[in-house]
Amino acid sequence: MGLLSSLKNLFKSKPRGPKLPIIDVNKRFELFGRSGQGSMSKVYRARDRELGRMVCVKILDKLKTSKFDARFPGLVRPSEGALGMQLKHKNIVTTYEHGLTTDGEQYIVMELIEGVGLNFLIETKNRQLEGNRINYLNQLADGLEHMHKTGFLHRDVCPRNVMVNQEGLLKIIDMGLSIPYTPDFCRPGNRTGTTNYLAPELIKRQTTDHRVDMFALGVTAYETFTFGLPWEKSASLEMLLKLMNSPGRDPREVRADLDNATVAFLRKAIERNPRDRFQTPAEFRAAMERLPEA
Repeated sequence: MGLLSSLKNLFKSKPRGPKLPIIDVNKRFELFGRSGQGSMSKVYRARDRELGRMVCVKILDKLKTSKFDARFPGLVRPSEGALGMQLKHKNIVTTYEHGLTTDGEQYIVMELIEGVGLNFLIETKNRQLEGNRINYLNQLADGLEHMHKTGFLHRDVCPRNVMVNQEGLLKIIDMGLSIPYTPDFCRPGNRTGTTNYLAPELIKRQTTDHRVDMFALGVTAYETFTFGLPWEKSASLEMLLKLMNSPGRDPREVRADLDNATVAFLRKAIERNPRDRFQTPAEFRAAMERLPEA
C-alpha cells in the first residue's frame, strides 16, 4: 500500500450512528414559558413554527446529563430522546423528534399534555381521584409493562412523573433516568431515582431488575389510595435506609376507612424483599381486579 493510500485510510471518517438534526430552538419554536423543570432539564410549552402545532420542548442540561451517563463507565446509554422514540404506547408521552441545539444541548420535542400531574391530584386530595384510582394505576401499569417489554427500566416512577390529561388518559413522562434493561446496566452501585420511591435493593446498591419499578409503582399506589407515604419523608438516603428496616405504616394508619383487601394489596405492593412484592405489571393489575371500586 502506498503512502497516499495509507494517509487516506488514517484520516478516513469512522462509521457513525444516524446524524442528529441541529436546530436553533428560538427560531424553530415560539416558547411560551416554562411548563416544568426536571432534575436535569428545562421544559417549555411551545409552538412549532414549521408544523404549526403546540408541543412540549425539553432541553437537557449538558453537564448534569454527562455526570449521569458517567455512572455507567464503559457503557453507552441511549439518549432520552432516542429512548423515547422507541416507546410507542398510549400511556407514555409521545416523542416526536430529538437532536441537538446550536449550543450543543440535547433537545426533545414531545406531545403537549393538557392536564395535571398525579402528584397534584394526591397533594390536593382532589375529587378527581374518587372512582379513578384503580383506573389510573391500571394505566400506569400498562405503560410500565410496555417499557419493560421494549427493553427499558424507567427508574424514576413517582406521581411527579405521571400526567393525567383532560380525557382521563394517563401518561408516563420524564425518561431522564431510564436505562436499558440489560445485566450491565443493572449492576450493583447505581443509586438513582426519587428518594422516597427507591427500592431497598437500590438503596443498598445491590443488583437490580424491573422490580425496582414495581416497588416505585407500589409506593405510588399507596400514596394514591391514602394521600400519604408508607415511610416518613426523608431528606437523606441514610435515614431512608433506616426506615426501610420497618415494613412501613399500615395503610389504615393513614386512611382508616380502607377495606381489608385494599390494605393487603398495598402492603404487598411495598414489600421490601423483591421476591415478596408484585413481580410484574400484569400481576399488579390482576390483584387490583379483586379490589372494590376506589
